[in-house]
Amino acid sequence: MRRFPHQFSGGQRQRVALAQALACGPSALVLDEPSTGLDTVTRLALARELAALADAGTALLLLSHDHDLVRSRRRGRRLRRRPRRRRGAPADVLPRAEPPAPGRAPRPSGPARLDVRNLTAWLRPGRRGEVLRDVSLSLAPGDCLGVAGPSGGGKTTLARCVAGLHERHRGAIVLDGTPLPPLRRRDDMRKRAVQYVWQETRGSFDERRPVLDQVGRTAVRLRGSAPDEAAAEAADLLERLGVAPRTARRRPARLSGGELQRAAFARAVLARPDVLICDEITTALDDEAAARVLAEVARLRGAGASVLWIGHDLALLAAVADRLLVLDGGRTVDHGDVGRVLAAPGSETTRLLIRAARPSTRRSPT
Repeated sequence: MRRFPHQFSGGQRQRVALAQALACGPSALVLDEPSTGLDTVTRLALARELAALADAGTALLLLSHDHDLVRSRRRGRRLRRRPRRRRGAPADVLPRAEPPAPGRAPRPSGPARLDVRNLTAWLRPGRRGEVLRDVSLSLAPGDCLGVAGPSGGGKTTLARCVAGLHERHRGAIVLDGTPLPPLRRRDDMRKRAVQYVWQETRGSFDERRPVLDQVGRTAVRLRGSAPDEAAAEAADLLERLGVAPRTARRRPARLSGGELQRAAFARAVLARPDVLICDEITTALDDEAAARVLAEVARLRGAGASVLWIGHDLALLAAVADRLLVLDGGRTVDHGDVGRVLAAPGSETTRLLIRAARPSTRRSPT
């Protein structure tokens, strides 16, 4: 708790925000996606805390795509309402459609594209400042490695190191046989090759410019596309992801968290990366929107892109990943085929995550 906010994980910041609200002793509490970024064990503790608050007389208004969290409120009421469209008003959303189930993409053969060897990262000098310790992994073309673990276990730091955003580390990060420098020293080709879609996307958009322009800018900057061609490609991709053209032309403040999440994903995809890092990118999405994202991920993998997928939803990881890496306290505690790790976990951390998820009846959008 003595760290600065930027040194916290997304799940830790989420809990700090909840603590700030509860410190006021509110009579009514509005919670907008409070389980975002939380692992299954921590989410279970959150459900118990909310139940205790309700039992003590606090009124709760819960806005969430996490159906398990909603179901945990035994005496709660679920409201499902859609705004009525005025006759003659322009459609602001795409018609509801069932996207194709992505499934697993075929895995092209070939040598490892990304190699991470004995990666150790720290926030401040000394052993007590280490947030990753001797982590190794590899990704082949078309491969998807899932990364799970408790909130604050080092998952986002791992992603930031690979993306070149966290320079306080030692160990090797190698792309196609060549060491990757920090982002500020990468040329445009290296910036294009590794793209990162992070969990908290709103701060990554310029509030003064339309979202569509910012998404298309990736193709202009990193691929040399003409602006008109890039804008058309961005609009087409966003439409496939369920973000209507009218919505995409708005500024970021006028988009929901889920819409911005898909826009950030589209921005990274337009770079046509060799390695795509996805950090909790479906937490603000309903099942249909998440399925659209997964369909695009499958297309990327089919074209040979490698995916590093960070998530807390074990059912989703089982559906999308080939292998699973479990981090706890900055160390690797489980690593192997995703089916093997989930069926026969080799660490107490993994067992706890699976046990906390078992009461869940949530289905993967695939």
